Parts: sequence; C-alpha cells; structure tokens
Amino acid sequence: MIGEKINPIKATKRKTRINKPDPLIRKVPVLIIGGGPVGLTLGMELASRGVETLIVEQRAAFEAPDPRCNHVAARSMEVFRRLGVADNIRDTCGLPSDYPHDVSYTTSLFGYELGRVRIPSRENRFNDKGYADGGWPTPEPPHRINQLYLEPVLFKHATSFEKLTIISDFHADSITEMDGFTRVSGTDLKTGETLTFDATYVAGCDGASSMVRKTLGIQLHGDDNLMHAMMATITAPNLLDKIPSKPAWMYWVISPRQPGMIVALDGKDEWVVHSVFSKKPDPDTFDWEQAVRACIGGDIDFTIHTKKPWGGRRLLADKFSVGHVFILGDAAHNWIPMAGYGMNAGIADAVNLGWKLASVINGWGDKNILRSFESERRPILDQVSSIAMNIRKNNNLSIPASIEEATEEGQALREKIGQYMMQTDAPQFACIGLNFGYFYENSPIIAYDEGTAPTYTIGTYTPSTCPGCRVPHIWLDDGRSLFDALGPDYTLLSCDPSIDTSALTEAAKTMAFPLTVIDLAGESNVSTYDVPLLLVRPDHHIAWRGNHLPENLVKLIQVMRGGC
Repeated sequence: MIGEKINPIKATKRKTRINKPDPLIRKVPVLIIGGGPVGLTLGMELASRGVETLIVEQRAAFEAPDPRCNHVAARSMEVFRRLGVADNIRDTCGLPSDYPHDVSYTTSLFGYELGRVRIPSRENRFNDKGYADGGWPTPEPPHRINQLYLEPVLFKHATSFEKLTIISDFHADSITEMDGFTRVSGTDLKTGETLTFDATYVAGCDGASSMVRKTLGIQLHGDDNLMHAMMATITAPNLLDKIPSKPAWMYWVISPRQPGMIVALDGKDEWVVHSVFSKKPDPDTFDWEQAVRACIGGDIDFTIHTKKPWGGRRLLADKFSVGHVFILGDAAHNWIPMAGYGMNAGIADAVNLGWKLASVINGWGDKNILRSFESERRPILDQVSSIAMNIRKNNNLSIPASIEEATEEGQALREKIGQYMMQTDAPQFACIGLNFGYFYENSPIIAYDEGTAPTYTIGTYTPSTCPGCRVPHIWLDDGRSLFDALGPDYTLLSCDPSIDTSALTEAAKTMAFPLTVIDLAGESNVSTYDVPLLLVRPDHHIAWRGNHLPENLVKLIQVMRGGC
C-alpha cells in the first residue's frame, strides 16, 4: 500500500503586486533581495510552505537577463517538479524540439570537428538511453535552456503563489540589523520613492557584487583571475546552414587563433559567442567583430546586440550568514561555469535554506536548525568549485597552429586532442556525480551511523542509503515517481511490513513534527534500499536509516528539528 499521493504544489492564483508596492506591507517574515533564478526558487519554496515572503528586484518585471547559464541540472529539475513548473520549463527551450543538444569540439564553426558529446533533443529527452546523460535514475533529467528563456518562466510561475509578493523596479540600498528584525531600505526606480521593510529574516540573492554580503562584512576567498571572456550575442542569418558538421547546442572552439564557446540560442540565427583569453582584454579597445569571426572561422554577415566582459573565478564566502541575514547563490560563491553548476548550486542553496526557514517560522523547527545551512552547503560548494577548477585546468591547452592544417600532421593532432577532450572534458556535460553523488557530512541535523557514503566524481555516482545522501529514486508500481509520493516535510519510508512504525508516528504527533509514512512493502523496486526504514528530509536527503526504530524517538526527532 502506498501512502496518500502528494501532488506537485499547485499554486493558488492571486492578484500579484508587481511594481505596485502595497504601503501596508511593511513587515514580512522573509524578505529576499534579488529576483533571479535563486531568489525566485527560494521565494517559491517558502511560499509553498505557507510562509509570507517578499522578493525585491531592481529589474523590471519580465525584463530579460543576460544569456548566461545554459543548463538546468537534474536536481534543479526535481525541485521545479515539486514546485509545479518543470513541465513549463521543458516546454520552453528556445531551441526547436528536434534540435540536438550535442556538444561539439571544433577548431571553429567552419573548421574541423574533433569530437562530439551526444545529448538528446527536447523531444527525445525521455527516450535518452545511449546518450551521454541518458538513463539517469530520476524522473527529471537535465534540460538545456538559456537563462534568457528560463527566468521569465520562473517569474511567471512565482507570481501565482498566494504567499509570495514580488516588487520589481526596486533597488535595495541598505540593510540594518535592528532589535529582533532586519530593516531593508531602498528606492522605487520608477517614482524615486524610498521604501522601508522590516523582516524577521533576509536572504541576499543579489549576485556576485552582493550589497548584502558587503554590508555584512563577509569576505570572498579564492582566485578571481582564472580566465577571461568577452561575451557577444549575435544574429547571424543562415549561419547554421553553413556549418559543415551536424547542428549542436554548444560548440567548444579549440583554436590557436581564438579559443572560445558558441551557444545556439534559438536553433536558427541567434547565438552567444564567448571569446576566451588568459589575460583580461581592454573592453574599450577590444575588437569584438574580429573575435566573433575568429570563433566562427569564416567571413559572414552578423549583427552584435550585446557585449559583456566576464571573468572566471573560484571564490567562496568565509561564512553564509550573520544573525538573521543569509547569502546564497553567486552572493556566496562564484566559479568558472564548468559543468553548468553555478546557477544550479544556488538553486540547491535556496532549497536547503528555504525548508529550514519555513520550519522555524511554522513553529516545528528549532532556530538552531538554521546553523546547518552553512555547515551543510559550504563544504559541498567547496567540493563543486574544486571540480570545476580541475575541468578548466584540463581543458586549458596550448594548441599548435598545425591543428587547422589539411595535412597528416594536422589530422594526427586533431585526433589526439579530440580523444583527450572526450576523455577529460566531456564528463562535465554528463555530470551524474555532481547531480546525485554529493552528500552532507558532519551535519548537526542528520543522525549518522557507521556507514560511509560512497565517493563520487563529476561523472560517476553510486546510489546509497547512507545518511546525508540523496535518497535513491525508484519508480512505484503504479507508475508514479517516489518523489511525487513523498510528503512535503519529513517522510518515513517503510519497506518491511513486520515493523510497527506507529510509535514514531505518535511521537511525531506529540511533538508537532510533520511526518508522512509511506509503506513500500511489496513494491517491485524496493530492493534498491538495503535497510527497511529510511527517514527522508524535505530536500530528499536521508536524515536517518535503520533496521528498526531507535529506542529514543524523542531524541531522534529533536535532532531532525535542530534541537540537539
């Protein structure tokens, strides 16, 4: 028997207050500064749990962001499934449904292809066995979509949550710790009016140059001079028809003249070109057109729409909070965009902080649970940024000019470098380990045992029931994903019908601890689990496991609540 079905959250429609600040809304439990993907995810996570939340964002409503992140990771898609927006994201891609999401290593768009990572098109995403990132143990495999298209979908969905208010065209100028709350003051960019809000908790999702982080005096540590790029968005009619190789979503240009990356935006004539350098070019004297032509490898007509320099870094904040103010996403960590994990790491931050804030505000979590946000997320982010750094080290090659020659020497060099890139770099485009392998260790709200979580690499993952790991996904006999059956807060998975779990249910009820119990006995895929009892957190990480209930159930629940 399966527990009561928990459908993905269906947001209640309401009249949203975009660009119309309600003068009565001066005090809120949570205020989020920054309405990009991380801030929007945190806002939806909180609102879905009944927490009144305010997001302030300096851009106009639905204003398009820079075309930065190109990839929504599987773990992020699992989050968006629970929030009820995954299907909308998949229906919005920018690329035609049959356009392949392959990655091509090439000397230029018009040059020699050195290797190719096969990634399915949108229409083949759920029939993806045989592809680099196919057949993953999840109901939501990765999705390739540029942030240019993703963010408006998230914004529209966020405005439908009853407990979430978004104020656009608002620049947050300052935050001040008061007695028991934090005051946020800022400027309405349309009227010039100064607005002030008081919040119990504040989250800074305001990017790499975060005002919140700077105000708190939190320092970033690491290396901010790893690589440099000049990004140009272009329109190039008929370019796709002139490329000699098959269409690809992303082209890695490996060239002694101009290395870089080219990303297809609409699968027709809109592209993003990143020209890469080891030293920072002067944007005032930089020849943008020449750099674009060098990456393309031919003389074609194109129009440049936007120009933006950016730098590759590996930076991590020394702490993630001061008092009741938190930083997450790029405000807390920033690294080279390898494996597409910058934005996705921020989304994981938002989920981790969101359910914990909600537990405190809703009364069942101890305030100490909030300390686990930093103790859990910071070590993971250090690991992920290190992996990204190693990718850059591996693919930062010195390329001889002969790679572009139509000679035996040139052909031999192309084969050698192509094989090298497919072995060392290609795993970043099928990063199952980064998606499912990471685990929380030394967390104060996880009941560990003598087991050891399996190691992982960027491209390898071993499912595990070890506390701290993501609960291994299974499909239920009725066709549902386990993740659709999990409760909104904590869920006990029971695989052995002979174990009486009523004592835990009663203890949870007495302590006002939200618990759903799911009986998996008899399910075909239950052999995936090597223990009969698993306690799963709201973020799908395992909090405890056992062959029987512990004797001290009160202590177990206290640990989960952050009270021990």
